[in-house]
Amino acid sequence: MRQWFSGGSAPRVGYELADQITASMSAPLTALDSHYEKLFELAERKARNIKLNLYTKARLANSFKWRLLESGMDQVVAEQMTNALVMHLSRRTSMSGALERGSRNPDRAVDTHTLLQRGKRRLAEGAYQDAVGIYREVLDLGVVRANVFNDLAVALSRVGQFAEAEQRLRQAIDLEPEMPEAHCNLGNILRWRGDLQAAEPCLRRALKLKPNYVEALISLAFVLALTGRLPEAKRRFEKVLKRAPAQADAMFGLGQIAHFEGRFEDAERWFDMALKASPNMVNAWSALVRLKKMGADDQGWLEKAEQLAAKGLEPLAEANIRFAIGKYHDDVSDFESAFDNFKRANELLTMVAVPYNRSERERLVRDLVRSHTRRSMANAVDDGSNSELPVFVVGMMRSGTSLAEQILASHPNIQGVGELEFWNNAVRKYQDEVRRAPLPATVRTQLADEYLGLLMERAAGARRVIDKTTLNSDYMGIIHTVFPKARFILMQRDPIDTCLSCYFQQFRAALNFTMDLSNLAHYYHEHRRLEKHWLETLPPDSILKVPYADLVEQPEAWMRRMTEFLGLEWNGSLLSFHDTKRAVLTASAWHVRQRIYKDSVGRWRNYERHIGPLRKLR
Repeated sequence: MRQWFSGGSAPRVGYELADQITASMSAPLTALDSHYEKLFELAERKARNIKLNLYTKARLANSFKWRLLESGMDQVVAEQMTNALVMHLSRRTSMSGALERGSRNPDRAVDTHTLLQRGKRRLAEGAYQDAVGIYREVLDLGVVRANVFNDLAVALSRVGQFAEAEQRLRQAIDLEPEMPEAHCNLGNILRWRGDLQAAEPCLRRALKLKPNYVEALISLAFVLALTGRLPEAKRRFEKVLKRAPAQADAMFGLGQIAHFEGRFEDAERWFDMALKASPNMVNAWSALVRLKKMGADDQGWLEKAEQLAAKGLEPLAEANIRFAIGKYHDDVSDFESAFDNFKRANELLTMVAVPYNRSERERLVRDLVRSHTRRSMANAVDDGSNSELPVFVVGMMRSGTSLAEQILASHPNIQGVGELEFWNNAVRKYQDEVRRAPLPATVRTQLADEYLGLLMERAAGARRVIDKTTLNSDYMGIIHTVFPKARFILMQRDPIDTCLSCYFQQFRAALNFTMDLSNLAHYYHEHRRLEKHWLETLPPDSILKVPYADLVEQPEAWMRRMTEFLGLEWNGSLLSFHDTKRAVLTASAWHVRQRIYKDSVGRWRNYERHIGPLRKLR
């Protein structure tokens, strides 16, 4: 046991590998692939006499990574090179073990072939859990092949084990970088987990390797649609249908675009066409319930939905139909059945999502409160951008942000661009810096130029452009140091109504706190703590608080206040906001195209016996 835990010479080898690989880089690193071969060659020589096990590999990898960082290498690049080294050493260990086992049992080769055939058959039959077990057995035999990792990842994704599926696909790509199926499958996994920014390059890589790859074309089109690039997404879906007129996923995609754009009759037609091509298509059947408020005459829809839910679906598919069934029961006031289905849907989503980290959420809030004080921000805004173009509609998701954007975007001088990932990505990129202090002037100038370029690209000619990304409520102080003249419209809604509405929506997996009422209560508490800090530290004239209940009770009065707050003249077109033709990519795509209604105020009382942890928010 002591021998197993002895690091031996592993740390020293890690340092030496790092020193030699950095010394071999005579120019700034632009592509890792060109250095992998050199790294692996050095590793073979340096680690030849080390008994590699889990512990010694970890010590070698850690010393390698930290020496790279000490040499000034970018952290992301250092982590990528370390991961590549670990995979290479793991393959070496696995192959050595396979050779040793094979020498004891020459029939292993036959066993492996039989297992692979059986695994492919079970995968094709939809017996995904069986396929996972079979492919794991193949790996236990020491088989290290890209197609095995890829097929295992497909099976894992079908049973909701997305984290391991992603890992296996990265192993497949490391072994065979030119494998389009692995790149496409990785793009799908990242899309399903809500990381659209990371999914897109994977799918584009798959298409570069295989230009007419239908699955990659469709998946990329969905990414484009979900990130607001609807015309390009539409062209890609139409391209697929020209080659394969009965392709149900492409029909469904065009239905989604029609839904986003408020063309509900067109959306229903596309969903019906998709169902004719694929009668049990869960996504299309679920989407129909979101085109209107359901009634007693829609019993046929419910019966088919229940049949689909009972088929033993994959976790994401069952979650989709359960959310839809929940909405049906909520629409017809069967609140017990509604909550049961919403609860089941969220339980299924937790199988896909990374667990919500409460301590990390608390740490982020604590760091931003400490680093962005009134004084530190006042010192930073002097060299901020003078632009008044950006307007941020912020607040907790489901607090009325989509309604406020739709109202304001009805003004001829205002355009709404939906939810942009810009500030979330910027904070992620500079997270160490923003946790310590406002960003340096050079970085803020760069961010201002990039963001204004994005707004002008999406909304040329507008005097004000609305970004309604709800997560921007965390970053108001950071944004203020970049755009001191930006205006924030902060939506505020009853906390229980807000959180319960979040629980009833199928958000992307990245919003993992929405899947559990206790986590929702925790997240909302931290959200309100940070919101209070921004209200106390930002200039009073930069934030307008808009109570959702007051907006729906006195819509014109609040429309006028918001318009005046943005420094624009009143325009009567705001009163007809529900007729404004524009794309809305949120769960409120149908609701914001209805006249103002008050049913959602105090909605939580229908579910009073279920709200549990949310009670303490009042």
